[in-house]
This record gives sequence, structure tokens and C-alpha cells, in this order.
Amino acid sequence: MSPANPLRQLTLDQLRRRTSMKWRYYPEDVLPVWVAEMDVLLAEPVKRAITDAAERGDTGYPSGTAYAEALKEFAKKRWDWDLAVERTAIVPDVMLGVVEMFRLISHRDAPVVVNCPVYPPFYQFIESLGRPVVEAPLSPDHRIDFAALDQAFARAGEGAAYLLCNPHNPTGTVHTATELEEVAQLARKHRIRVVADEIHAPIMAAGATFVPYLSIADDGLSLMSSSKAWNLAGLKAALAIAGPKAADDLMRLPEEVSHGPSHVGILAHTAALRDGGDWLDALLTGLDENRKLLADLLATHLPTVRYTPAQGTYLAWLDCRELGLGDDPAKTFLQRGRVAVNSGIPFGTGGAGFVRMNLATSPEVITEAVRRMERSLA
Repeated sequence: MSPANPLRQLTLDQLRRRTSMKWRYYPEDVLPVWVAEMDVLLAEPVKRAITDAAERGDTGYPSGTAYAEALKEFAKKRWDWDLAVERTAIVPDVMLGVVEMFRLISHRDAPVVVNCPVYPPFYQFIESLGRPVVEAPLSPDHRIDFAALDQAFARAGEGAAYLLCNPHNPTGTVHTATELEEVAQLARKHRIRVVADEIHAPIMAAGATFVPYLSIADDGLSLMSSSKAWNLAGLKAALAIAGPKAADDLMRLPEEVSHGPSHVGILAHTAALRDGGDWLDALLTGLDENRKLLADLLATHLPTVRYTPAQGTYLAWLDCRELGLGDDPAKTFLQRGRVAVNSGIPFGTGGAGFVRMNLATSPEVITEAVRRMERSLA
């Protein structure tokens, strides 16, 4: 029997008893549909891995390659991609892994190119390294604009890095093999190294296909994790993966970086990849239903808000510019409607007038969120 829709198993009262950021950052009267946490119970294989470790007292330091081996099996089944376990390394999480990759492949003040609007921590982590950010805005339909990317690479110069978001956050764009081939060609032309954040890779809408960057480019580096697809952000663990021509770079990763991930986290992530496929499929079906629900609700209650259901991620990128709420409509939705969505402004150029909404919740929460957004316009 297939698992039940994980997005329909928790009530609002149950969710409000949670102590994580999503449910504690705002006052209790605010409905949170912002930060990338899912309103789900753990997949049973993941839960068992955690509880079994607790019963054994198995809470020491991480060891072995089980996580990479599980990802290899998952990648072959889902993406027909042969991941090389020997070209992987455990890192604390995706963004800290990105930082370590930059240190391996570029000098300390080398610029980093990003496609904006993009996940705000891209800016935060790059700037904390003392690196300049060079923006290459996406096209109006949220795909990579290769003329803009070519110009950004030229501005960044030889020796810079490019942080590719695949699938893209916040738009949910899933880059095609053809697009990724053009990325690789441009990067080689400008002698720029590519680091791909592929944390949302397992979360695909029906009919969409994820293409790993390293299945296209043999000189890239990728960061992957089970954290988004199985809601494991609180159990830190991720994998850095190198293409064949980047293997020597990854070999230089300091040994102490592997001390950062949680051993219990690695056990949970491994169980998710190895035994959590049925749960993931049920989640993906629920997310497809939620994307359609949101489109229908917006058409009825907020018809001037433009929304294209995403091919990847569980995020919705909403164009609210015609509502007349200025550059930061999220502020109005929070103050007047008591619903929390992400402001588009921190996502960089192209984010003003947009909001990001998290669809990894129940249909009832999505419905109430849109109704509150509508009421905030009164």
C-alpha cells in the first residue's frame, strides 16, 4: 500500500506545537508559509533510523560512505546517473559545503556569479567570505539568460566561480541538459569554475526531469543533501561531489570539515535515500495537488497575481506587482493579513514586487493563506 499524502497528516494545532523556526519566528496569530520547512511527519524509515540510533546510544562521530552509497543508488534509479562514491566527501550542509568548494577552486577574493533572483543565503555566504557577487539576471520566464551570463562571466573574470542553483530557488526552474551544456561551455570559455547547489534535486513536479550538473560537466562540483526532500534540516549532513576533472580539488578538502555533519543526521539521510522512496513519491503527488490548488485559489481570490507552477522545489514564486503594494508586498501580507511569506527583495535583482510561498503544507493552510492575502488588500 502506498503511503498517505504526508502533507495531510498534521493539523494546524499540531503544527503550532513545533519549536523550529517556521513555527516560532512569528507570533502565534501569523500563519507561516515562508521558510523551507515542510509540515510533515518523518518518513517511517527515517524515524526508525533515528530511534534505533538512540536505543543503541549510537551518537558518536560519523564514519564510512553509506550516505554516498545510498545517494548513488538513488541517483541511478531516479536520474539514471552514475555517481562515483570515491569522488564524494561529507560536509555539514549544502551552504557550508559551497563555501568550502569556493576555497578549493578559487582565490580568496575571486568574484562569484549568481542568477538572480536567487536564494538569499547565496549573497550572505559569498559576502561573508569577502567575495564580490556578480549578478546574471534570469530571463523574464525565469530561465538562464545566456547573454546575461556571458556578460557576467566576462565581468567576473578568469578564476571566478559560478554558483548554479539547480533546480532554481525561488522560481522552481529545472534546468535542461541543453541549458547545462551551454553553462559548461561558457564557464570553460571564461575559465570559471562551477559549483552547483542541487539540494532540491529530488523534488520534481510530474513530467519534470532533474539533470545533475555533473552528468553534463566533468570539471564541476556539486552539493547534494536529503534535507529538503525529507525535511531533515535539523539533522545536518550533505555531500560534496566532484566531476572526474575536479577530483583533485575535492581531495584537498580539509579533513576537519567532515567533523561538522551529525552522525545521526547521516544515518537519517541515508535511510531517506535508501528506503524513503515511496514516502517521497506520495509527497510529490501531494505537491502537484497543492500547485494546482494554489493556481485555482489565486485565479479566484487574487487574479492579478501571476503564478506559474514550478517544475521543481516546493516553492511558489508569486508576481504581486499589479497589486499596488510596492516593492515589498510581503510586508503588507504580514501586517494586514497575518500571513508570513518571504519578501522577494532579499533574493536580489528581480525580486522586488514578488513573494515566495512554501507549498509543503496542507491544502487547508494554503487556502487560508490565500484568503488572508486577499483580506490584506481590503
